[in-house]
Amino acid sequence: MSYRFIQTEWKEGQATITLNREPLNVLNIAMMKEINQAMDGLQKEKIKLLVFKATGKAFSAGVDVGEHLGDQAEEMIEVFHGIFRRLDALPALSIASVQGAALGGGCELALYCDLVLASEKARFGQPEIQVGVFPPIAALLFPRIMGWKKALELILTGGTITAAEALALGLVNRVVPPEALEEELEKYCRQFLSLSGVVLALSKKAVYAGLGDDREKGLRAIEHIYLRELMKTHDAEEGLKAFLEKRKPEWKEQ
Repeated sequence: MSYRFIQTEWKEGQATITLNREPLNVLNIAMMKEINQAMDGLQKEKIKLLVFKATGKAFSAGVDVGEHLGDQAEEMIEVFHGIFRRLDALPALSIASVQGAALGGGCELALYCDLVLASEKARFGQPEIQVGVFPPIAALLFPRIMGWKKALELILTGGTITAAEALALGLVNRVVPPEALEEELEKYCRQFLSLSGVVLALSKKAVYAGLGDDREKGLRAIEHIYLRELMKTHDAEEGLKAFLEKRKPEWKEQ
């Protein structure tokens, strides 16, 4: 199937979804719907791996801020979080290959994958706090990977970290020179493609089951806070509007 904002490839037990909305692969609702549609198609395929990668200089600069406002916020959250719910339901192993900046929703998409390869040039960050909102998926994911103190620091400062820092925190699995990323990705995938797909799937299932963690319950609670509390505040709307209008927000603390 042909898509406008993504490219897909299926071969030898591996599916690849490539973000293709240059220059920064900003995730708008239309693009995220394409990702969900492509992932729905995976249910009919016997794959061992799903790889996310991107064209251009950035993996993704995040979700389109303009689609956070007004009535679109509900749809944006539903469609965006649909990606992660599909990843949770997918038996296949998911791998992200991050060649550049992965910020906001782009960071969440990359790091939610089971395994992550990153170029030395990659950068990761959740700058949402600076425009008056918080990153729901990072709020769910980060404390489970690195502990809640560092997770709070990254989410509440909106700072950006290097690939090496992400590796030290356990957010990514390997960091490689940028010119070697594609070759290393192929080698990395090859070791899994040589194994039994059903055994890989059950091993992944066992690891997550062993955590005793209901991510769906956590995500529903976070979504409620985001949509029913955060998005009802003046400061959330003000922060998003200020970003779009390229001005400093005027917080009212309400």
